[in-house]
Amino acid sequence: MKKLLIIAIGVFAAGAANAQNVSFGVKAGANLSNIIKTDDESFKTDFKPGLHAGLTMEIGLGNTFSFAPELMFSQKGYKSERTLGTLTQTTNWIEIPVLAKIQAAPKFNIFLGPQVSFLTKTTNKFEGSFGTAEQTINEDSDNFRKSIAGGVVGAGFDITPKIGLSARYALDFQKNNENGTSETPVFRNQVIQAGLGFKF
Repeated sequence: MKKLLIIAIGVFAAGAANAQNVSFGVKAGANLSNIIKTDDESFKTDFKPGLHAGLTMEIGLGNTFSFAPELMFSQKGYKSERTLGTLTQTTNWIEIPVLAKIQAAPKFNIFLGPQVSFLTKTTNKFEGSFGTAEQTINEDSDNFRKSIAGGVVGAGFDITPKIGLSARYALDFQKNNENGTSETPVFRNQVIQAGLGFKF
């Protein structure tokens, strides 16, 4: 997983070094995530809040089209009501979306493209009438895929040439694992994001 992440960051940096008509920026915002279960519909979950933040790059390829890769930290997971309390699972990811950005109207743009996500940490927190317990799961656990391919679609609004709002939906194309357990079902991550970005 670490080798793949280093290669992906290298590709991001190489594109920046060789690009013309390029701008850089930062963005941050809120996540609302849940999972899509594929093997156990009795495992009920709800959306949980999180955050995302990272670096952006935009390479202009014409008046209305640009190439927009990103390097992001993103929190995903879910909440699940159990008999004795609430289980909240939080997964931390380093993500590299590779987006095509199209200016659909003045100040309004749409974007879509693939992304690859690298798992860095998983935390389970159980809150019940008997107290709170928290467990950090090693990223090498067999219950979790370490890198996952997915897709992103969304839209943005430019408040000024340097400041913009964006909203997007991201979905994993791959499952967390092919073999689920009673504690970790087979699922795919989904997340709704809203953020504020600044260009340098």
